[in-house]
Amino acid sequence: MAVEDIAVAGSTEAQELSAEPLAADALRTYPLAPGHNVNVRSGPGTHFSIVRTLPAGSRVPIYCQCTGESVAGPYGTSNIWDNISNGQFVSDAYVQTGSDGYVAPKCS
Repeated sequence: MAVEDIAVAGSTEAQELSAEPLAADALRTYPLAPGHNVNVRSGPGTHFSIVRTLPAGSRVPIYCQCTGESVAGPYGTSNIWDNISNGQFVSDAYVQTGSDGYVAPKCS
């Protein structure tokens, strides 16, 4: 299985992107594309450091979303990055959200 790119926040720019935690009962998770291990990055782009790698079959919460580097993946090409934890981002091109647009608030 190939390891696919996703971003995590680590630079000053990425650290400025934060999300308000949602209430546990309101938090929805989304599946990663089947058969893909995904790199979680410290910011919204492949030039940010890899924080961890999620195994195929994982589900992720999306606290907020932001614009970043454009990435081609199983769900098309997207410049939307999903904040899945404090300072951790994955490309929306690898997350099955059911939408080509935003499904969560924009990161502030």
